[in-house]
Amino acid sequence: GNHHGPPILRKLSRRLASILTPWQVLVTTMLWLYISRNFAKVMGLETPEPLANLYTRSYFRATWVTTALDAGFWTAMRIRRKWLRDLASMVFSIYYLVAAEQADEKVRKVRGMLTVDHLRVSWNKSTTPYLSLVTKLLRPRLARYPPRAIRIPRPPESSYTEPVTGWLYFDGPLSALRNHTKVVIDIPGGGFVAMTPRNNDDKLLAWAGKTGLPVLSLDYRKAPEYPYPYSLNECYDVYHTLVASNGRCIGLSGESRPRIIITGDSAGGNLATGVVLMILQSASTDSRHWQNEETLPTPEGLVLIYPGLDFNIGNWMTDEQMSLIKDRRMRKTNINVLRQKSEDYNRLTPGTPHHSDDDDEPTSFTPQKPPDGSAITSQPLTISPTSTAPNPSAAHLTQPTNLASHTASLATSKPAIMKTRLAMSSMISYFNDRILTPEMMRAMIILYVGPHNRPDFSTDFLLSPLLAPESLLARFPKTYFLTGERDPLVDDTVIFAGRIRQAKWNVWRERRELGLVGDKEEFEEKGVVEVLLIPGISHGFLQFVGVFPEGWRHIFRCARWIEEIFERDREQGATPPFSTSHPHHQHSQNDYFAQRGTHGRQRHHRSTKTESSGDEDRPLEMSISSSTGSKSTNGHALRRNSRRKGIRRGKESDEIERKKSMVSLASEDDLLGRRMKGLAGGLMGISQHTVETP
Repeated sequence: GNHHGPPILRKLSRRLASILTPWQVLVTTMLWLYISRNFAKVMGLETPEPLANLYTRSYFRATWVTTALDAGFWTAMRIRRKWLRDLASMVFSIYYLVAAEQADEKVRKVRGMLTVDHLRVSWNKSTTPYLSLVTKLLRPRLARYPPRAIRIPRPPESSYTEPVTGWLYFDGPLSALRNHTKVVIDIPGGGFVAMTPRNNDDKLLAWAGKTGLPVLSLDYRKAPEYPYPYSLNECYDVYHTLVASNGRCIGLSGESRPRIIITGDSAGGNLATGVVLMILQSASTDSRHWQNEETLPTPEGLVLIYPGLDFNIGNWMTDEQMSLIKDRRMRKTNINVLRQKSEDYNRLTPGTPHHSDDDDEPTSFTPQKPPDGSAITSQPLTISPTSTAPNPSAAHLTQPTNLASHTASLATSKPAIMKTRLAMSSMISYFNDRILTPEMMRAMIILYVGPHNRPDFSTDFLLSPLLAPESLLARFPKTYFLTGERDPLVDDTVIFAGRIRQAKWNVWRERRELGLVGDKEEFEEKGVVEVLLIPGISHGFLQFVGVFPEGWRHIFRCARWIEEIFERDREQGATPPFSTSHPHHQHSQNDYFAQRGTHGRQRHHRSTKTESSGDEDRPLEMSISSSTGSKSTNGHALRRNSRRKGIRRGKESDEIERKKSMVSLASEDDLLGRRMKGLAGGLMGISQHTVETP
């Protein structure tokens, strides 16, 4: 046939050619394809996107871009040649920017079968060549000098020998560092498995340029190759070395001890808080005073950006946690968080009249001292009419003492107002979040803890700083929090801030009762903790300021916080009145840092396994060694002293017993160990029959 088609089409083509240009034909065709594919959305017949009303327009637009990028990079991640993979990632991302529904479907399917490779491809994509170039073009000129790679040696007291790598952000020549006595240590996030300081260039360059201070960002080693608590000990060792060398390790003059602020975002906020807790805990050991050692100084302040502080992901909050959020002194800050928790119930029953939150009984948190002189405790915020004030942390375990009388009282009593609607955790309220989903949280926790560790999630406050004892929180430095109100981790921020405030208030009250504080002196809440909850946004908003320009305002706000901390009077801010350090130790360090005994080797945190017999522990005792034959990557948890007789005695017999039956398990711990191995193996992309990742 004719190359130009049948006669009818040729006649129509000649007529249209005199009316439309080729460009108009192309635009009309693309417009028609778009309308045909999105007819329901254009005509308003489609079901509205539920998350579009959850976020602000600018943040939702930014998540649309990040979702397309994730889908594009995950589509191209299996291409072997790097140059082709980088190019294909951008091509696929551009396609998914147009095909938004396909991007959402791709991301949903991948998150259902996440591995550590998927997490790293998603979170490290900003350092790829093309995306890094685009980010650099969108970034304003914040600093004249680029970041410099640096290696921090371990302190002599450490059991580790490998130096810690990092990046030094300083807007000036290296020779100018000698004139500085203030340092910012930044611990980047990334779910403990991904992201380096270079993924945070926007934030760190802005801080270095605005404050003029050196910002040391740590490139700590990531899980699952280096599980908990290796990275925590790395960060602690950097702080130790920086103090011990008076800053010489990064180029300072070393004439005086540097003043340090620690910052962290997301998983880095967890590590930053853990480092402060380790510092405070090491200062409280009696052996230091017996040995005439000086304690590590507390940081000047702490800046936490959407931190993840609790590894116990639950559905409901306890009364004690709710009392911290509903404290009237913080009602103005937390009002939107409380309103959102109320709407979780209201949305399910739109036609039912609801109880007003304003009708609740007084919510001011007023700790009372019991008459026997024991420690100050808090009364629960709301008590059920049929309960007898149970322990808030175990309220769900309380049983009625007399079932018959309890049933009779329920039959004759009036219906009580249901208040559990205010107790749903933010992780459940925002489980459909476009940035941080429960599947990702599950993967991060399993990979960070590892298949071989058995930490106690109910007591290990270095893993979950939300559980830190009040004695340590009372000595915390001034802390700033920056979190989005729609963040699945927002409860971690408001609860931890409330616990710090409560601990400080209890100490202030005790000092006032002892006459150490004047009657006219008021408790200064802003001198203890400040919380900023940003409405309409969720997690990770400082990581993509190129597509979320409002994030620059919050980056500069953090820079002002850093300046405010350093500008505060040192005696008021850095040395709390209840500190145990002696005044003359502020400028003397010879006693503490001259020690090279066994006490220094006990400052690291050790990961622990469950307390049980050797036979029960046998299936879980697995060595974690690197491929190069170096020291155990898990630090002190699996040192040589973990080789017990039970392991050596039962190794061969255990293998024989397992060959008899594939379903016969030695113990409950063995079952849990197999479950953790299966979960971690799937996330790391290995099967149970392949070689284990160290």
